[in-house]
Amino acid sequence: MQNLIEVTYNQTGKSKKTNALGMREMQEKAFKANSAQYLLIKAPPASGKSRALMFIALEKLHHQGIKKVIVAVPEKAIGASFGTTELEKHGFFADWAPNPKYNLCTPGSEISKVAAFLKFLQTNEKILICTHATLRFAFNGLDEKKLNNTLVAIDEFHHVSVDGDNRLGEVLKNIMAKSTAHIIAMTGSYFRGDSVPVLLPEEEAKFTKVTYNYYEQLNGYEYLKSLGIGYHFYQGRYFKKQHDREMSALEEILDENKKTIIHIPSVNSAESSREKYEEVNHIIDVLGDLEYQDEKTGVLHIKSKRTGKILKVADLVNDNQRSRDKISAYLREVKCANDIDIIIALGMAKEGFDWPYCEHALTIGYRGSLTEIIQIIGRATRDSENKNHAQFTNLVAEPDAENEEVRVAVNNMLKAITASLLMEQVLAPNFNFKPKETDDGDESDEDTDEVENTIKIRGFKLPTSQRAKDIIESDLNDLKARILQDDQMLKAMPGNIEPEVINTILIPKIIREVYPDLNDEEVEAVRQHIVVDSVIKNSTIEEQGNKKFIRMAGSFVNIDDIHIDLIDQINPFQKAFEILSKSVTTQVLKLIDEHIQSIKIEMTVEEAVLLWPKIKEWREKTGEAPNLQSFDPKEKRMAEAVVFLRELKRQKMLHE
Repeated sequence: MQNLIEVTYNQTGKSKKTNALGMREMQEKAFKANSAQYLLIKAPPASGKSRALMFIALEKLHHQGIKKVIVAVPEKAIGASFGTTELEKHGFFADWAPNPKYNLCTPGSEISKVAAFLKFLQTNEKILICTHATLRFAFNGLDEKKLNNTLVAIDEFHHVSVDGDNRLGEVLKNIMAKSTAHIIAMTGSYFRGDSVPVLLPEEEAKFTKVTYNYYEQLNGYEYLKSLGIGYHFYQGRYFKKQHDREMSALEEILDENKKTIIHIPSVNSAESSREKYEEVNHIIDVLGDLEYQDEKTGVLHIKSKRTGKILKVADLVNDNQRSRDKISAYLREVKCANDIDIIIALGMAKEGFDWPYCEHALTIGYRGSLTEIIQIIGRATRDSENKNHAQFTNLVAEPDAENEEVRVAVNNMLKAITASLLMEQVLAPNFNFKPKETDDGDESDEDTDEVENTIKIRGFKLPTSQRAKDIIESDLNDLKARILQDDQMLKAMPGNIEPEVINTILIPKIIREVYPDLNDEEVEAVRQHIVVDSVIKNSTIEEQGNKKFIRMAGSFVNIDDIHIDLIDQINPFQKAFEILSKSVTTQVLKLIDEHIQSIKIEMTVEEAVLLWPKIKEWREKTGEAPNLQSFDPKEKRMAEAVVFLRELKRQKMLHE
């Protein structure tokens, strides 16, 4: 199987080193912003967000007048990340020592937990840990002023949204509006699986943002050297033998020698058999024969049919609470790679789940949420001495012409590929872009190497407002996520629309929708950064002699000759589809193309005007007008532009 993405890291160890206060690189970066009333920390899984919160919370408790700290997590299991932690022995001025009585991430009813939450506000206790649900329920009828001089920390902040039905979002909004509380929001992924923003722009603008990216984290590891993201396509059921193959798709892709988390499909998805327990049994059958289940730990001991060795398997799909608690407790105490080999999960083992020895995150079925994909990949990207490569594999059903759900399957496949495109943007090293100035034909190359990975581009526009600068600095990947989830963009990316239309019309349109407060100049600066960053990260830079060249979309260009107009002629998202075409059959590609062509993208005046020079060039070259029935999608689009312009001219003449 060919990976769509393969990223190599330098193993610098930088992200794991600690300073004199015991802080790692990300934590030190976050702590510098400790005086902010509203702080948003965006950092990858395993970067140390939990401890970063402890450092900041203790600083606020001891030196900034904050009287209490409330930490809210999405699931009870994640509450363990905020248990008693020794910080003084590593150089900090105090330890994190919450009273176990006010750790509400324990078994029990929400009624009793809400009562404990309200009691906590009346005591001298300093720290409370609870779930998002407890926080929501506690706010029914609670006066927000009770949270004056309190720090509210929300872990996995992407669970919040401005949707009117999102109670957590409403709670947050009221805390900000009606109390003096401080807020720390933490997330490993700020992307949502839908188009609803996490915060409204005016509320988000109140937050000081600390962003620590995936490349910084993974490049600074000691052991992990590379990360692969690949897709494997199958027909029928993933656990059944393919009609033209000797084994099932799962058998083909599952390597029992790698520590693996298998996420089976949601029972509501097309890939699911609707019998989740049977699917677990099928996976066990693929692995081998069940010897026994440890009564104390719940671990399944399976004799491999390939090698004969005993595999230790954890079943997190089982709904029996007693069984689930038993195996979950065992996994929390795992101390070495040999303690567990494979974990089978459905809704669990995503965010906040820590199994550093995991080498392979194998996910069956399309995942519509970019957040979920990033969280799952994060399970395999912990740094551990047992691995130098981490792998994410998504088993996705191929569209079948005989299946009435072919449109759903095509959409799922396209969205899976766009998710990988986004991950490539997230995981690749960052570049700094600057305008390349000219003066009477002489290029100015001052400070070319002033910042590592700086590329100078002719015609490039820098942001002039602080608002645009903040978006480019902190929100570029979030904006790319919105672009890659846009329906029009999804249909345009495979190359049936001119790159200039994608880059200069569709992308600015989405930017305006997300940031309606930006003026045209700010939109253009953000647009250029999005397009240039996407194109460069999908390209390769090579050195020949003392010159650097960049290979992008088939062009091989001297890096000193790059102009924004040249970059605007490149589809920044086509690379993954080119790889996809080598991974699926001609029939599947045809189905994808037919699906895209069957849904027309509305023509705009801007696109038609942009296409007009190409239409004239086509006529001069061929002696004919572009054909509406052409099999070439670009020729067909030019023909549609001709029809559109004729109709526009006709309407104009009628009204003169």
